[in-house]
Amino acid sequence: MIKTDELNFEKLGGLIPVVVTDSETNQVLMLGFMNKEAFEKTIETKRVTFFSRTRNTLWTKGETSGNFLNLIDIKEDCDNDSLLLFAKPTGPTCHKGTYSCFGIKKNNSLFIDQLSQLIKERKENLPENSYTTKLFEEGADRIIQKVGEEAIETVIAAKNRDKEEIINETSDLIYHLLVMLAEQEIGFDEVVNKLISRHQIKPQ
Repeated sequence: MIKTDELNFEKLGGLIPVVVTDSETNQVLMLGFMNKEAFEKTIETKRVTFFSRTRNTLWTKGETSGNFLNLIDIKEDCDNDSLLLFAKPTGPTCHKGTYSCFGIKKNNSLFIDQLSQLIKERKENLPENSYTTKLFEEGADRIIQKVGEEAIETVIAAKNRDKEEIINETSDLIYHLLVMLAEQEIGFDEVVNKLISRHQIKPQ
């Protein structure tokens, strides 16, 4: 974790600008400022704390509303004079009740990339008591079989027009597809890049 003395607080008169992003979606939530005390409190409590320039005091985001920003990770820029925070919000970030102070709507589909990375880690580390580990230990044929089974169950749910079952079975199918890609050493981004290349607008 970054230490206080590694940051340049003097450039802006004792403050550092802080961009906060959602750790699950990488979307920008808000911009704030920290002084040394706010930075140290954020590290200590794992809840994002800023310095209020209007009130001239520290304030922990969510101390009134309960919509805290729980610190996951923190990065400094190349000049050591600004920060990028990754946090898990417990509710709307903006005081107006919206997900982001910039009017951005939450995009949960970005979680797929995180899930793909987690599956890769499971493949490398094979932690105990993990269903993903079990699949990798059973081998490629079993993983491929599960993809087929989940695909059939998704089709059946769709034929029955059962919305809840379609969502459940599609979730199972996507998960097992990601496991299969990891087993084949194919990155999810390679699939996304292929989709992008197919839909690029061709010059007239």
